[in-house]
Amino acid sequence: FGLYEVFRDQLAEYRPTDIYSRLLVGVVSGGCAAFISCPAEVSLVRISNDKALPAASRRNYTGVMHAAISIARNEGVWAFWRGAAPFVNRAMLVGATQVGTYDQFRGMYRHYGVTHEIANVFCASMSAGFMYSLITMPLETVKNRMAFQRPDENGNLPYRTTFQSMRTIAHNEGVMALWRGFLPYYGRCGGHTVTMFIAVEQLRRLYRTWILNN
Repeated sequence: FGLYEVFRDQLAEYRPTDIYSRLLVGVVSGGCAAFISCPAEVSLVRISNDKALPAASRRNYTGVMHAAISIARNEGVWAFWRGAAPFVNRAMLVGATQVGTYDQFRGMYRHYGVTHEIANVFCASMSAGFMYSLITMPLETVKNRMAFQRPDENGNLPYRTTFQSMRTIAHNEGVMALWRGFLPYYGRCGGHTVTMFIAVEQLRRLYRTWILNN
């Protein structure tokens, strides 16, 4: 969100801030944030997966720093960005659908009279969470199917790539199967979005009050 506002304000010097610029900035800031955070993400995933391995195959990481140092030492620094494309692509989509739409909805609700800070943030967050959930639910469905799939009798996996998996699910179960379980997913994403943005706005208000004395 910090990168988003910096990029948005820079872009505003060259063109008006509208929904298109907000979505573009959301994509760019989300991708940059994901690329920067790849080492932390890889370290956390390695720690989580390490516990599921047989005892003889475990790397026995003691923490995030130990995992990061071990990966860099044994596999090279670029191992942190191996397979980064799906992570970065998802973050770009999240940046546009969650942060970009939140910024747009805040102005829209303010225009329609929802000017109270908490009410405005809540309405914008729930709306952004809905858009985020609606657009990313197919990717979440595919991710879960790919994570829990098993090979058939010939050793072939039914789900191999993102778009192939979407086509397979839509063909075999109908297009709406990609959004099966939407309400619980929206409850999680909407709740997370509301909590995150209310916390951000309150921290920002405290910073302006106590640090900047505004």
